[in-house]
Amino acid sequence: MPRAARTTDVFSAIAEPRRRELIGLLAGGGERAVGQLVRRLRIPQPAVSKHLGVLRRAGIVSVSRRGRSRLYRLNPRELKPVHDWVKTFERYWGHQLDRIKERAERKAKEQAAAAHPPHPEKGPS
Repeated sequence: MPRAARTTDVFSAIAEPRRRELIGLLAGGGERAVGQLVRRLRIPQPAVSKHLGVLRRAGIVSVSRRGRSRLYRLNPRELKPVHDWVKTFERYWGHQLDRIKERAERKAKEQAAAAHPPHPEKGPS
């Protein structure tokens, strides 16, 4: 595993996929012991602890001790800079979603028309 990042920058801290996975596990709220996180991620405890250390230095998680256990909790407020930055690109996604919706509606109309062709008018017999 590469060395743990030595940064307090939120963007650098979440750049590693395992750290984003840890954030996802902690996003449910409450505190989680390192052992729980190790079992869920299925990677060695030292690797989980290194990732948690990076997230802690960036302020994304906080740690408390209960007996011999270290319990980690997500500080979602610290992810706001990421949300704010990503939000600047939302207009691109909205436009794409509108195009997808229009295309799907057009396709549905075409399929409905093909499934139920108009009946030819019967003339006088």
